[in-house]
Amino acid sequence: MTSSRTTFSRQQFSRRGFLGLAAAAAAVPALAACGGGSASKSGGGDAIKFWDMPWGTPAYNDAAKKIVEGYAPSGSNLKASYQIIQWNNFYQTFSSAIASKTGPAVSTGGGFQAFQFEQQGAIAYADGVIDALKKNGQYDDFLPGVLDPFKSDKGYIAVPWQLDMRVMWYRKSLFDKAGVAVPTDWKGILEAGKALKKIGAGGFVTGAGAGNFMGNHLVVQTMVNNGGGVWDENGQIDVLNDRNVEAIEFLYELYSNGIVDPAAVSYTQDNHDAQWKDKSKGAYGLHVAGLTNRVGDTSGDLQVAPVVSGPHGDKGTLVFPNNIMMYKNTPSQESSEAFLVAYLGQIKQLWQQKLMNSLPVFKSITDLPEFTSDPNNVKVVKEWQPIAKTFAARGKKLSANTAVLDGGQALTQFAQTVLSGKGDAKTALKALEDGLKSVVKS
Repeated sequence: MTSSRTTFSRQQFSRRGFLGLAAAAAAVPALAACGGGSASKSGGGDAIKFWDMPWGTPAYNDAAKKIVEGYAPSGSNLKASYQIIQWNNFYQTFSSAIASKTGPAVSTGGGFQAFQFEQQGAIAYADGVIDALKKNGQYDDFLPGVLDPFKSDKGYIAVPWQLDMRVMWYRKSLFDKAGVAVPTDWKGILEAGKALKKIGAGGFVTGAGAGNFMGNHLVVQTMVNNGGGVWDENGQIDVLNDRNVEAIEFLYELYSNGIVDPAAVSYTQDNHDAQWKDKSKGAYGLHVAGLTNRVGDTSGDLQVAPVVSGPHGDKGTLVFPNNIMMYKNTPSQESSEAFLVAYLGQIKQLWQQKLMNSLPVFKSITDLPEFTSDPNNVKVVKEWQPIAKTFAARGKKLSANTAVLDGGQALTQFAQTVLSGKGDAKTALKALEDGLKSVVKS
């Protein structure tokens, strides 16, 4: 990958939810009813329009376009065309196009995009794709649990294709210098943090400044790691439970011991990454699975840390499953499904060419030599992916309401409050609860 700014912009927008972007949503007309029919024209006739985002450097889009252009449909199925949609103003782009029936038949996009367009009647369910994957054997190739968030009472809302994981990282040389073990539980984080502080290193690196959502993810991840979460098992807001209070009290304890940098609350993503690039600073903390590529450190000193257990033995971290969705406005639903099945069968090329920092959803791709050549990749798949949970935790199914959490101001304000050491756990959690209740649909 090139600059960290480019890489993180991709990851950041892949998670941002549409309902949380209230200002943008207000500027976009409501979607018209989306039936089948007049989708797109490409060249001399109908085609399945595939809209894709810049998930990496231009080389990624070049490779994805080549896959699409190489698609040879069978029977009466239609060919496919490829178009890049930029992250800037992507909400307006999709909404306006779908409303005017000039949008895609298939697309990648924001992590919660399918759930919100499904609410508006624009999404075509992917059950036909899932059935086809069962027939060709690819269904059994999915990593455990990755399909669960997309299954609704009406059908599969989308199909996952990559996983944006949150994992703990550590710098081995700093732990060796501090003479302390890499944490495997919360007590170990506190002990290691105190030892690392003595050598001037960051024992719990994070950031919650403008445009940096890692702090938002940290506070939720800590709750999930303690068996808590923002929602109950049925998807209802349940913030002020004992496990959440205990988790946030732990973060306050880290702050009070100087283990969380007081300046972290204002760290932009560039400031945050600078801590990891500085071999005397970033020692331990939560980040994306592709951190070494982001900061340009493949020395082997920066390593994925062991999974951490909460005080009650719980294990958990966050994952954002990016997905491919289909739309009702298509020249042929059968052709949309056939194309998506074929495309999923070819995406291994993107990892073979090392164009992706995220994890694949297929076990066969995680076995490729191009993937396993990085021991950090292997550790993430083996140890972190099996215990990863979405923003829906303690439930399993994502919904449009999870977009309100990820894209809204309530979570950002909550993270900034906690990481600045202000107030106390119960007060901060109550403010988060009140903020969510004011915008979440019951």
